[in-house]
Amino acid sequence: MEKNQILAEVQEIFREVLDNEEIVLNNVTTADDVEEWDSLTHIQLIVAIEKHFKIKFTSKEILSWQNVGEMIDCIATK
Repeated sequence: MEKNQILAEVQEIFREVLDNEEIVLNNVTTADDVEEWDSLTHIQLIVAIEKHFKIKFTSKEILSWQNVGEMIDCIATK
């Protein structure tokens, strides 16, 4: 799957989980850039992404992400 397609799908998940249709993600987006993205919603986002892509992340992977691009890279490798 192309990274652009993964990004588009992840963006839709963010919009759904955070209930904000105006969210626009790119590779350098961080939690600081999205008002609704806090520690609780981070967990909800991870669960929704794992369910959508039928994958599981390790705690080490999740903790290593500095931005959305690194999350996308991780999804692409699975």
